[in-house]
Amino acid sequence: MAHLRDQTPVAPPSVHVRAVITWIAIFPLVTLGFYAIAPFSADWSPILRAFVLTLVVVPLAVYLVVPQLMRAWMAIARRRAARA
Repeated sequence: MAHLRDQTPVAPPSVHVRAVITWIAIFPLVTLGFYAIAPFSADWSPILRAFVLTLVVVPLAVYLVVPQLMRAWMAIARRRAARA
């Protein structure tokens, strides 16, 4: 049986919270991506590097990282709401 606090309704995050969560997801992915493609993309144009990087980073962020961060934020928000 689920705990009552796990079912505490909470408001969705504000646009500002969502922006911060998205940035927290994107920045490390872009940073790691730059380092990962650097050895073989040194002679590529910046546009091609950005294109290849975004082909990987955007799906990772949208389908994996941001949803996990949103779940974590909702769990924290539920705990705070249950305490109030």
